[in-house]
Amino acid sequence: MSDERQISGRLIAAARALTGISKADFAEVAGLPLAMIGIMESGGSALLRSGPDIEAVSRALEKLGVIIVDESDGMGAGVRLKFTRQDVRQIARWKVRAESSAPMMRHSLNTVTSNHGHAVGGICR
Repeated sequence: MSDERQISGRLIAAARALTGISKADFAEVAGLPLAMIGIMESGGSALLRSGPDIEAVSRALEKLGVIIVDESDGMGAGVRLKFTRQDVRQIARWKVRAESSAPMMRHSLNTVTSNHGHAVGGICR
């Protein structure tokens, strides 16, 4: 993700809706307090200003397979998936489980999400 990424609360909410991830699960993946996610989303179209918050949200979006589509050609910003919805939900479940699993499991999941939907052991296409 770009260091100059512009992320708003509406984009976070749209990304969560698209992936079917709750605020609590998103907060966990982002490593941010649940209350902070609520504050960000309640800001609506206001852009996030805190560098660490932008980085945490960007990493979470990347882990969940969400791509931010920037404004262009008179159309607003939005989000889309780089994986299918089912893949995103499965990856999110694996990520949460991997936090308490062996290092090899965490490595395998990072490989899946870093290959941007390409076939990895038959998991994603």
